[in-house]
Amino acid sequence: MLNATRIRLYPTDAQAQALAVQFGCARWAWNNALALTGELYRATGKGLNYHAMAIRLPKLKQEFEWLGEADSQALQQSLQNLARAFENFFAKRGRYPRFKSKRDRQSIQYPQRVKLDGAKIYLPKVGWTKCVVHREIDGRIKTVTVSRNACGQFHAAILTEDDEKAPKVSTVGKAIGVDVGLTHLAVTSDGSKFDNPRHLKKATRNLKRKQRSLSRKMKGSKSRDKARKLVARAHERVACARKDYLHKLSRRIVNENQVIAVEDLHVKGIMSNHNLAKATADVGWSMLTNFLEYKATRAGKAFVKCDRWYPSSKACSECGFVCEKMPLDVRFWTCAKCSAHHDRDINAARNIRAEGLRILAGGQPAAASGGNVRRSAVRKNRVRAVA
Repeated sequence: MLNATRIRLYPTDAQAQALAVQFGCARWAWNNALALTGELYRATGKGLNYHAMAIRLPKLKQEFEWLGEADSQALQQSLQNLARAFENFFAKRGRYPRFKSKRDRQSIQYPQRVKLDGAKIYLPKVGWTKCVVHREIDGRIKTVTVSRNACGQFHAAILTEDDEKAPKVSTVGKAIGVDVGLTHLAVTSDGSKFDNPRHLKKATRNLKRKQRSLSRKMKGSKSRDKARKLVARAHERVACARKDYLHKLSRRIVNENQVIAVEDLHVKGIMSNHNLAKATADVGWSMLTNFLEYKATRAGKAFVKCDRWYPSSKACSECGFVCEKMPLDVRFWTCAKCSAHHDRDINAARNIRAEGLRILAGGQPAAASGGNVRRSAVRKNRVRAVA
C-alpha cells in the first residue's frame, strides 16, 4: 500500500540556493519541451512522447552547461510528468499543460537516491538537509517531491510503499449521509450539524491591510518582496487552518461510521455564480470529500458518491414525494403528500444516505444499522436497509 508523508525542510542558505537552481532547471526543461511539442503538433499534427523528450536532454546539456547543475533524474522526472500531463489531457482527465512560472509554487521530484536518517534527509546535488519528521515513515521510499511555496517554506512529500494490503471494504455497521452547505459545512443524517468556520472571512481584514501595503511598494524592490511574502504567509495560514479543520472533521465522521454517502456536487458550476464563488472557495467541499474518501478506503469502510442530479433537497425522506421547486431561502418545508415537516439540510442528508445504500446494494436489501429506509417515489427500484 502506498503512503505519502509531507515533512518540513529547513535548508541552509547554500542549500536553498542549490534547490532554487534545480527548480529553475526543471522548470526550463518542462517549458522547453512543452514549447517544442506545441510547435511540432501545429506543423505535423504529432507531438513528442517521453522517449523523444529524454533523448534531447544530453544535447541540451552540451548547449546549456548550467543544466548540469541540476540532478539528471530530476530533469527526466520533469519530462515524465509532462508526458503524463499530455496523456491526461488526451484522455480528458485534465486540461492542456501550461508553462511554469518562477513566481508560482516550485517543485522537483527525485525518483531515487534519497535517504532519511532521523532529523536529516539526503537530497542529490543538495546534501544532508535538516527536517522535522512528525510521524514514523515506514516502507520503501518510491519518490520524494521537494517544493517551495510562495512564502519561501520548503517541504518534502515522501511517497513510500509497504507490503500491507488495503483492508477489505465492509458495509456492516452504521450508515450515514453527509450534506454540505455554506451556513453549515456538513449536516449528517443523524441530525448533527457542523458550522462553517469561514476562515477566509475571518482573515479578510488582515489580508486587506497587507495587500494595501504591498500595492504601495515599488516593483522590483526588496521591500516589495518582503510585503509579498507577508501576504503569502497570511494566505498560507488560512489554507492551513482550513485543512486542519477538514482533517479533524473527516476523521471524526470516518471513525464513527461504517458507510459514508456524500453528494457529488458540481463545484465548478457553483463557482461560476459570483455571489457564491468566494464563500464556496472558502468552505472546501471538494477537499472534505477527498479526505473522507481516502480515509474511508484506508479504514476498510464504504464510501459512496450520489449523482449530482439526485433530488436530495426536494424529495421527502418519509414518503419519497418530490417537490417541483425548492429555492435556497426555504430552510424548512412540509411535505404536501404526507404532511411531514422537514429541516432542509437534515432531510437532504437522509435522502443521500438512502441513495448511498441503494447504490451499494444494487437495488437489493442492504445490511446497515440505523433503521428501515424505503425509497418508492424517487427511484423505481425500492431500497430497504434492515438493522
